[in-house]
Amino acid sequence: MTEDVVVLGSGYAGTGTILSLEERLDGEADLTWVSDVDHHLVLHEAHRIIRDPSIRDRIRFPVSEIKSPGTRFVQGSVEDVDVEGRTVHLADGSTVEYDYLVVGFGSRTAFFGIEGLEEHSLTLKGLDDAMGVHDAVKDAAKEATRDDPAQVVVGGAGLSGIQSSGEIAAFRDRHRAPIDIHLVEGLDNVFPNNDPVVQAKLRKLLEARDVNIMTGEFIGEVDEETVYIGEETELDYDVLLWTGGITGQEPASKFEVEQDERSHRIDSASTFRTSDERVFALGDAALVEQEQDDAVAPPTAQAAWQAAEIAGENVARAIRGQPMREWIHEDKGTLISVGDEAVAHDVVGFRNVMETFGGPVAEALKKGVAARWIKTVAGPVAAARAYPDM
Repeated sequence: MTEDVVVLGSGYAGTGTILSLEERLDGEADLTWVSDVDHHLVLHEAHRIIRDPSIRDRIRFPVSEIKSPGTRFVQGSVEDVDVEGRTVHLADGSTVEYDYLVVGFGSRTAFFGIEGLEEHSLTLKGLDDAMGVHDAVKDAAKEATRDDPAQVVVGGAGLSGIQSSGEIAAFRDRHRAPIDIHLVEGLDNVFPNNDPVVQAKLRKLLEARDVNIMTGEFIGEVDEETVYIGEETELDYDVLLWTGGITGQEPASKFEVEQDERSHRIDSASTFRTSDERVFALGDAALVEQEQDDAVAPPTAQAAWQAAEIAGENVARAIRGQPMREWIHEDKGTLISVGDEAVAHDVVGFRNVMETFGGPVAEALKKGVAARWIKTVAGPVAAARAYPDM
């Protein structure tokens, strides 16, 4: 009897697992791909859309052009999974049955209970979000003047907040728009808990683009006009973009598998198997065990790419009754863009030469990483087309 394998999500984890399964199963199982959108988005480059919405056509790829003809695609939002009955329930009332399930549907933005934040902020978790940020910045700039510039606040100075600030600055400069940009981070430095040299380089690039960096105090409350920071600072805004963290998808809270009680990210072993042997989980949706005590894989695109290859192999191994392979994340370095410039840190191949650097080499590496993934999902022509804008 042919097994039914279902993969949830079309982000890095879901898309990568589909490609891995298609390569390995070769007709041994029926493969179904479920996602709430009909495309894969190169999310780590979505901030580029804030400056130029035409870039969406270089980083969005229809699932019909990614999957093989034998893979069935179902567009729908997951409502619940009946683990005992091996059934995925979708929001439209339909169901998809499985013998093996791979949960790779990513995460959602965490608002940490900050009053008013979810109601009044924009986020950057998908194509519509990126277009929404572009439109909001553009509209605010139209209403602004040199004497009364638009106030754009970006909450969170991690990768997404830094890169988004850089693109908003690039939009401002390209259109000579009257915009003030404020990057707010509760911890003491941009790119918190990372190498001080990287932090200093990023701060320098941001400040050179007239981004006002505010660190050391957390956002405590937000209303429709004002961001309240710490005990004394009030910052009026026209656009508020929140990039401050992730949590699990809401439907995951209903899954009868072990998970973190607060975030509802699913606990999975280094083989991606969960507390149910028929359910695998990876990417931002999961807390994937690593070698160190209590360590889990980072919620990054890089980690999801690596994990997906082994996750697909392990599902194929499970079908064949073979032992699982363990996966340990290999950090290949960090690449961060600020507008058209970039910073590289601890990148494989450069570690014995330059630990942290910028300039044309860093920019080329940043472009190359995006192009390599696009080549994987859409081929060399799409990668070459996208490369100049990454």
